[in-house]
Amino acid sequence: MTEQLVGEPAAGRRTKILDNLDRRTPGHSLPGVLYTDPDVFASELELLWRRRWLFVGTVAEVPEAGDYLTFDVAGSSVLVIRDDDEQVRAFHNVCRHRGSRLVAAGNGSVGNLVCGYHSWTYATDGSLRYAPQLSPSIDTACLGLRPVALREVGGLLYCSLAASPDGDLDVVSDQIRDYLTPHRLDRAKVAAQVELVEEGNWKLVMENNRECYHCEGGHPELTCTFFPTWGLSEDQVPDRMRADHDRYLFAEADLMRRCDELGIPHALIEDLLERPFGFRIQREPLDGAGESFSFDGSRLVGRLLGDLDDPQLGRCTFHTQPNAWIHLLADHVVTFSVTPLSPDRTLVRSTWLVHEDAVEGVDYDLEALTAVWRATNEQDAAFVRNTQLGVSDPAYVPGPYNDAERNVDDFIRWYDAQIRSEARKMEVAR
Repeated sequence: MTEQLVGEPAAGRRTKILDNLDRRTPGHSLPGVLYTDPDVFASELELLWRRRWLFVGTVAEVPEAGDYLTFDVAGSSVLVIRDDDEQVRAFHNVCRHRGSRLVAAGNGSVGNLVCGYHSWTYATDGSLRYAPQLSPSIDTACLGLRPVALREVGGLLYCSLAASPDGDLDVVSDQIRDYLTPHRLDRAKVAAQVELVEEGNWKLVMENNRECYHCEGGHPELTCTFFPTWGLSEDQVPDRMRADHDRYLFAEADLMRRCDELGIPHALIEDLLERPFGFRIQREPLDGAGESFSFDGSRLVGRLLGDLDDPQLGRCTFHTQPNAWIHLLADHVVTFSVTPLSPDRTLVRSTWLVHEDAVEGVDYDLEALTAVWRATNEQDAAFVRNTQLGVSDPAYVPGPYNDAERNVDDFIRWYDAQIRSEARKMEVAR
């Protein structure tokens, strides 16, 4: 009989993904089957996406009691809601009666959560309040919504679908929080949110984000504020770019001085290989005016975030595996979440946050605020689509990474280690 254990992929699928990981040459991209095969994709959902902490959004997206957002991944729909006591909670978006979805995908606001099928009604804390014609002998206290593990770190929200989530995020949260709190996401609001379905495997989306090897010719808008030598070590800087690199070093020193004076952390913290919650965080200078993602580096929002009064704070970039990267600037924050839809389709959700009192048309122009990353996302989608076509071609042979792709290699090594770790656990459990 075919193995169909709840929450466990078939042994044959596990064998396929492990065998192909064994075929990978260190320092090279993955075999094509790991980007294209439905069995591999199914194993990833079970071994990784249902067992790791996933970025789902920010507290700014659920500012008031009853406000909610949804995050759908690996067959599950997660409902994140702020309850009447101002606590942010997460539940499975499944009615306890006959399983109907409680709310449609997206964002919204409710007084109570009312199932549209038979009117079962839940409070914002997940407890069942009303079930028409339900027998008095049934204990309604046992029929509240099923909770999903949720953690908030500096205004960022992470959930885990695991029955017993690992404690790794709790361990590292104190290292991360001080980088995030100056931007006060609890006093921010959503200025824009854009969803883009990229025609490529989720790993290609993440790999593309982990390097800027392609940026010089591929992202003219983004490179207005990325220094030409960003990501290069001293020995990699060619003579023709030495003046640019000196300018970068001066801007970096100036930013470090500003941060030290304000008590804002800036040093690189990177733990991308061994930790289940792989992450990287650092504050770095921006080119031009050094203030924001604009075409000259000048600020895009007149009202700075939180209580910040210095716009020249560069960008604090926070990357978490397997599904997020976030840029925090003095005037706005932009977050990106990645959700796998199929072996060759991935949802990228981009969200721009500004100060809660910033007024569109007065403090910022929405088109200008989102221009750089809307263009960059479309360009990246084209790169990912072309790479998906290439890795699907019988002629594809995995190629070597170079020094500029170190973080890509780190991501793949993390992916390899996490898949193997979870596969071993499941074999022991059998």
